[in-house]
Amino acid sequence: MEAVRALVDEYRTTCLWFLRQDYYPQNVEEAWRVLEQIERHGDLAAFRRAAELRQWLSRNSSAPSAV
Repeated sequence: MEAVRALVDEYRTTCLWFLRQDYYPQNVEEAWRVLEQIERHGDLAAFRRAAELRQWLSRNSSAPSAV
């Protein structure tokens, strides 16, 4: 989750401007949503980094697979 927090800080002004300045995801579901927002509203580098973190979160979560 530390990597997610760092990515949120990096893209807060460009992709997550609509969130509170002190917002950080508190659980995997919130992290997933914020990473989706970074993928949607960011550049190619943001998309790739957020996608990598989402893959990591999905491997390490107990959530059911989307397959």
